Amino acid sequence: MSFNLTDLYRESIVEAAQAPRHHGQLKKKNATVELHNPSCGDVLVLDGYFENNKLVDMAFSGYGCTISQASASLMTDQVLGQEISEIKDEVMLFSNLITDKLNQAEKDRLGDCIMLEGVKEFPARIKCATLAWKAIYQLIENYEGQK
Repeated sequence: MSFNLTDLYRESIVEAAQAPRHHGQLKKKNATVELHNPSCGDVLVLDGYFENNKLVDMAFSGYGCTISQASASLMTDQVLGQEISEIKDEVMLFSNLITDKLNQAEKDRLGDCIMLEGVKEFPARIKCATLAWKAIYQLIENYEGQK
């Protein structure tokens, strides 16, 4: 399947970036992480509130390109309310999506995040798409390190 920039920035991705869900900062949080993507200038701050090994609230802030902002919005929708073990599994699934190593059943588990699959055709944009997913993994590591 061939992708071009029009496919990559299709309307749904642009919408997710322009009107991101879970954007802002949490007042009540027990983990925070800030990651940077120097190749594109993306900065992502991710706040999370975990309870009983479940992510019960989260928000992201920062700035960046359309891909990084859309990915953060889609990721927060995907993992909010899940157990830590489920989130870790989905981080691996997303990583494999970008490297083209998923079967259809695995792709289905990623919900709307599948919209970012075309990023694999643009290696310079892979770091943009995976920044939020690296952030949620590191957020979990930070939370688990506090226990």
